[in-house]
Amino acid sequence: MKLGAVVLTRGDRPEALCALLDSVSGQEGDSVEVVVVGNGSGLPELPAGVRSVELPENLGIPGGRNVGIETFGPNGEDVDVLLFLDDDGHLPDNGTAEAVRAAFDADPQLGIISFRIADPDSGVTQRRHVPRLRASDPERSSEVTTFLGGANAVRTQVFQQVGVLPEHFFYAHEETDLAWRALDAGWRIDYRADLVLHHPTTLPSRHPLYHRMTARNRVWLARRNLPFLLMPVYLAVWTLITLARRPSRSALKAWLGGFAEGWRTPCGARRPMRWRTVWRLTRLGRPPVI
Repeated sequence: MKLGAVVLTRGDRPEALCALLDSVSGQEGDSVEVVVVGNGSGLPELPAGVRSVELPENLGIPGGRNVGIETFGPNGEDVDVLLFLDDDGHLPDNGTAEAVRAAFDADPQLGIISFRIADPDSGVTQRRHVPRLRASDPERSSEVTTFLGGANAVRTQVFQQVGVLPEHFFYAHEETDLAWRALDAGWRIDYRADLVLHHPTTLPSRHPLYHRMTARNRVWLARRNLPFLLMPVYLAVWTLITLARRPSRSALKAWLGGFAEGWRTPCGARRPMRWRTVWRLTRLGRPPVI
């Protein structure tokens, strides 16, 4: 099984990027082909054999990763599985690639694997990095309904069947959009606690556009993927959750602006999931209303 890896960077963490690439090149088994995408930035000198793409402008996270996918042929068809790794992470276990190969070999319906993200110093995994509602035990593996964007492996047949990431999302919820389309097509998504990416502990709100993008893209996510009956329920639940978190006045203003933007701007093609997919998500513990 042939593996590739896509690493997206803004070019501002050259030492961390070098550490990540070293951890990929040190994987056991066949070598992993790597492409580094400079998202609106130049790139530092890269190790021999690593492909590079420098984009003249920042296309956002999904747009940049899609460029990386296409580097491996249309929808990544030149490889069997693509790893997506954050440029400030690294793989502490040199058996990760072989474990990924074994997992996809063993289950032909396995479409996506979500890795466990752990802080390299404390070993702690943040609750937000466990892609399920029951997140109290991050070391428990399970089947899930979404995945982590910068620490995952995707069978390229998924892209060939349901398409790549939604570029216009720019940042936030693009993984869930792909996950819902993959699940609706019959693929399985696993959270594997034993496959670890070390990554410094961060807060999502560090991004200046976080609140606006989160709200806008949730509306787009619902408009693109949910049956009409579930759209108002999903968005009402997330509005209540947002208010319960008591955001600052400026954060709430940005969130409300993004929510309105999500309704008045195009969201892309609408392909509502089937009701049996809704039931499948519910059985997995996360019905598509939260």
